[in-house]
Amino acid sequence: MRPSDRSYLDSHEWALLDDDVITVGITDFAIEQLGELVYLDLPSTGDSVSRGDSFGEVESVKAVSDINSPVDGEIVEVNAELADNLENLQNDPFDAGWLIKVKVVGADALDGLKDASTYEEIVAAES
Repeated sequence: MRPSDRSYLDSHEWALLDDDVITVGITDFAIEQLGELVYLDLPSTGDSVSRGDSFGEVESVKAVSDINSPVDGEIVEVNAELADNLENLQNDPFDAGWLIKVKVVGADALDGLKDASTYEEIVAAES
């Protein structure tokens, strides 16, 4: 079971709310589907993101995949070390492998996202 303290997108990103900042990453399922990671492209601090829009991409030996934002907001921190340490993303996507932190406005920032049990059903259907 994936962490229940997060919300999930159908496209396999996760979001963890802490006050008005949301930490965003990709799930272990996404990484499993991609295989060995070879490249990561992330935005810069200060960039804006929009819900459902791509903010970066991850490349593996199999494919290149867009990474989508679960929320609207401004990027306040980027895990820049990941580009040179893809094993942190590969091996620990829910903690050390976080991608960006986004400052959001409004308590409803995560509305419409899936909880962990619903996300598990999505993964089961795709497996």
